[in-house]
Amino acid sequence: MAAVQVRYIVDDVDSAIEFYTRRLGFQLVMHPAPPFAMLSRGDLRLVLNAPGSTGGGGQAMPDGSKQAPGGWNRFGLQVDNLDAVVAELKQAGVSFRNEVVTGVGAKQILVNDPSGNPVELFEPLIDDARLG
Repeated sequence: MAAVQVRYIVDDVDSAIEFYTRRLGFQLVMHPAPPFAMLSRGDLRLVLNAPGSTGGGGQAMPDGSKQAPGGWNRFGLQVDNLDAVVAELKQAGVSFRNEVVTGVGAKQILVNDPSGNPVELFEPLIDDARLG
């Protein structure tokens, strides 16, 4: 059961489902309507909304401003071999915001989902940087 939920606004829910399930190991929980889906991976629940959908998390704000994908806020997914994962994603034509960088506790890179939302992939270099 998920312990954390993240909501991403995406341009195309179906292509986002394909990206997250085929490329990043998520499972589809439900897709009851075209502008909405819920996925999971371990303790993370990822909710996907198309912008401007009526009701729910994708609707416009009270002042009329519309939600849009992108930005720099992101969630991170731990991987065992970052270089191999990056090579596989590049082979599949997935786009990245940067190259692999090494920090004090991990190697990391930012991958874009089909709508341009960033996902951080990281490989811990020290035990304190590991999840779980």
